[in-house]
Amino acid sequence: MKYTINSKKAYHETMVAVYDLMNKGEANLTEEELLKLSAMAKAAEDYEDNVLGLKPVKEPQTIPELIEQKMYEKKMTQANLAEILGLGKSKLSEILTGKRKPDVPFLKALYKKLNADPAFLLDHV
Repeated sequence: MKYTINSKKAYHETMVAVYDLMNKGEANLTEEELLKLSAMAKAAEDYEDNVLGLKPVKEPQTIPELIEQKMYEKKMTQANLAEILGLGKSKLSEILTGKRKPDVPFLKALYKKLNADPAFLLDHV
Protein backbone atom coordinates (compact mmCIF):
# COMPACT_ATOMS: atom_id res chain seq x y z
CA MET A 1 0.00 0.00 0.00
CA LYS A 2 1.47 3.37 -1.06
CA TYR A 3 0.63 6.48 0.92
CA THR A 4 1.95 10.00 0.27
CA ILE A 5 1.63 13.30 2.11
CA ASN A 6 1.67 16.50 0.05
CA SER A 7 0.80 19.24 2.55
CA LYS A 8 0.84 20.20 6.20
CA LYS A 9 -2.91 19.63 6.32
CA ALA A 10 -2.51 16.11 4.91
CA TYR A 11 0.30 15.49 7.41
CA HIS A 12 -1.91 16.57 10.31
CA GLU A 13 -4.80 14.41 9.09
CA THR A 14 -2.44 11.46 8.67
CA MET A 15 -1.08 11.85 12.20
CA VAL A 16 -4.63 11.95 13.63
CA ALA A 17 -5.44 8.73 11.73
CA VAL A 18 -2.20 7.11 12.93
CA TYR A 19 -2.97 7.96 16.56
CA ASP A 20 -6.54 6.69 16.18
CA LEU A 21 -5.28 3.35 14.89
CA MET A 22 -2.57 3.13 17.55
CA ASN A 23 -5.12 3.80 20.28
CA LYS A 24 -7.08 0.74 19.17
CA GLY A 25 -4.10 -1.42 20.07
CA GLU A 26 -2.08 -3.54 17.67
CA ALA A 27 -3.88 -6.75 18.66
CA ASN A 28 -7.22 -5.19 17.73
CA LEU A 29 -6.25 -4.08 14.22
CA THR A 30 -7.15 -5.95 11.07
CA GLU A 31 -4.46 -6.90 8.57
CA GLU A 32 -5.65 -4.07 6.32
CA GLU A 33 -5.44 -1.55 9.18
CA LEU A 34 -1.93 -2.74 10.04
CA LEU A 35 -0.81 -2.24 6.43
CA LYS A 36 -2.45 1.19 6.34
CA LEU A 37 -0.82 2.17 9.64
CA SER A 38 2.59 1.09 8.38
CA ALA A 39 2.20 3.02 5.11
CA MET A 40 0.96 6.17 6.88
CA ALA A 41 3.79 6.03 9.44
CA LYS A 42 6.38 5.68 6.66
CA ALA A 43 4.83 8.58 4.72
CA ALA A 44 4.75 10.75 7.86
CA GLU A 45 8.40 9.95 8.57
CA ASP A 46 9.38 10.84 5.00
CA TYR A 47 7.42 14.11 5.22
CA GLU A 48 9.04 14.99 8.55
CA ASP A 49 12.54 14.24 7.24
CA ASN A 50 12.28 15.84 3.81
CA VAL A 51 9.77 18.68 4.22
CA LEU A 52 9.74 19.64 7.89
CA GLY A 53 13.48 19.11 8.31
CA LEU A 54 13.14 16.88 11.36
CA LYS A 55 15.68 14.34 10.18
CA PRO A 56 17.59 13.12 13.18
CA VAL A 57 21.10 14.48 13.49
CA LYS A 58 23.83 11.88 13.54
CA GLU A 59 25.79 12.14 16.75
CA PRO A 60 29.45 12.96 16.10
CA GLN A 61 31.95 10.18 16.75
CA THR A 62 35.16 12.19 16.34
CA ILE A 63 36.35 15.72 17.04
CA PRO A 64 36.36 16.60 13.30
CA GLU A 65 32.73 15.40 13.07
CA LEU A 66 31.85 17.54 16.10
CA ILE A 67 33.50 20.55 14.47
CA GLU A 68 31.63 19.93 11.21
CA GLN A 69 28.35 19.71 13.13
CA LYS A 70 29.03 22.95 15.02
CA MET A 71 29.97 24.68 11.77
CA TYR A 72 26.71 23.52 10.20
CA GLU A 73 24.62 24.56 13.21
CA LYS A 74 26.20 28.01 13.29
CA LYS A 75 26.34 28.37 9.48
CA MET A 76 30.11 28.92 9.50
CA THR A 77 32.80 28.35 6.94
CA GLN A 78 36.20 26.95 7.85
CA ALA A 79 37.63 30.43 7.45
CA ASN A 80 35.05 31.89 9.87
CA LEU A 81 35.72 29.16 12.39
CA ALA A 82 39.50 29.56 12.16
CA GLU A 83 39.10 33.27 12.86
CA ILE A 84 36.74 32.68 15.80
CA LEU A 85 39.07 30.08 17.29
CA GLY A 86 42.11 32.32 16.72
CA LEU A 87 44.12 29.93 14.59
CA GLY A 88 45.32 29.55 11.04
CA LYS A 89 43.12 28.11 8.32
CA SER A 90 45.73 25.49 7.49
CA LYS A 91 45.86 24.20 11.09
CA LEU A 92 42.07 23.87 11.19
CA SER A 93 42.09 22.12 7.82
CA GLU A 94 44.74 19.66 9.00
CA ILE A 95 42.74 18.85 12.14
CA LEU A 96 39.53 18.36 10.13
CA THR A 97 41.27 16.00 7.70
CA GLY A 98 43.01 14.05 10.46
CA LYS A 99 46.53 15.08 9.43
CA ARG A 100 47.06 16.80 12.77
CA LYS A 101 45.91 15.97 16.28
CA PRO A 102 44.06 18.68 18.20
CA ASP A 103 46.19 20.31 20.90
CA VAL A 104 45.05 21.62 24.29
CA PRO A 105 44.68 25.29 23.23
CA PHE A 106 42.56 24.16 20.26
CA LEU A 107 40.32 21.99 22.47
CA LYS A 108 40.00 24.83 24.96
CA ALA A 109 38.92 27.19 22.16
CA LEU A 110 36.32 24.66 20.96
CA TYR A 111 34.96 24.47 24.48
CA LYS A 112 34.86 28.24 25.05
CA LYS A 113 33.87 29.51 21.60
CA LEU A 114 31.57 26.71 20.37
CA ASN A 115 30.28 25.38 23.70
CA ALA A 116 31.63 21.94 22.84
CA ASP A 117 31.06 19.28 25.48
CA PRO A 118 34.33 19.01 27.44
CA ALA A 119 33.73 15.33 28.24
CA PHE A 120 33.36 14.58 24.53
CA LEU A 121 36.57 16.48 23.77
CA LEU A 122 38.55 14.63 26.43
CA ASP A 123 37.14 11.24 25.42
CA HIS A 124 38.05 11.72 21.76
CA VAL A 125 41.56 13.19 21.91
